[in-house]
Amino acid sequence: MIRKIKVTDHPRLMEIWESAVLNTHDFLKEEDFLYYEEQLPVYFQHVTLFGFEQEGILVGFMGIAKGNLEMLFIDNNYRGIGIGKKLITYAIDNLQVTKVDVNEQNSQAVGFYKHIGFNTYKRSDLDGEGKEYPILHMQL
Repeated sequence: MIRKIKVTDHPRLMEIWESAVLNTHDFLKEEDFLYYEEQLPVYFQHVTLFGFEQEGILVGFMGIAKGNLEMLFIDNNYRGIGIGKKLITYAIDNLQVTKVDVNEQNSQAVGFYKHIGFNTYKRSDLDGEGKEYPILHMQL
């Protein structure tokens, strides 16, 4: 089930983020992991958050702002069973999402978004924080 996230869900979002990032972002330096982890509560304030519950457990979430998918993270224990696809399909069909920025080094995510129908229209050498993690800007 997809639902809007409440502030009381934020601790679980942090757990999901950590589980996902530790298993998909092996290119991320430890100090940058800690930096982004510290920034997450700030990021949450700038997006509309939706989560996916399975059997009463929040197992994935996404953040949307102005037609952009700003974040999509799935608990590593629940990856590969279609939760990410359900969330992004909901975002496209109901929230007018047409764009996503993805770390170029996260080949699994790049492949996922290409499979959904996104195509790269631009590349940036640095991420939004000015760190040396190239970003692919993708759109439907």
